Amino acid sequence: MPPNRNSRRWEVRRDGSSWRDSASQQCHDDLDGLLNLTLRFAQQMLEKRGEFYPFGAAMSTGGESRLLGGGPRRDTTAAALPMLVDGLRRDRADFRAVAICSHVRLPDSDAVRVNLEHHEGQAVHFVVPYNNEGLSRGVEYGEPRRGTPFRQVWT
Repeated sequence: MPPNRNSRRWEVRRDGSSWRDSASQQCHDDLDGLLNLTLRFAQQMLEKRGEFYPFGAAMSTGGESRLLGGGPRRDTTAAALPMLVDGLRRDRADFRAVAICSHVRLPDSDAVRVNLEHHEGQAVHFVVPYNNEGLSRGVEYGEPRRGTPFRQVWT
């Protein structure tokens, strides 16, 4: 395998490869777009409310991205995530890619967790620490960390 030329160190696996090595350009674009969309929305909610509820995002088969809620109740508990995943599974024929975004607590900070999945088979999981102590400055994201990917929608 050729050496990975990915400038995003946090996307590179221990063996030096990246999910991008085996993904199509459309998959790159779809997952990058959903990652940016979910991180922007989480940041807006953190700056506005100091918290955010689990939510999703999807790239339609026509290439349009949109945000998705977990259900009629705004629930910060783990109960909202299964509802969100069930809805994405049910509607997956309408999507090329999906993202599931939730809050997690790391030993050293709070973080935004984003699970990304593409119908081509790619699954990527990122955890992005954030600092919102100085709310007058807004939320500041730290260096993303790659998590262990797992498929939930196209299983």
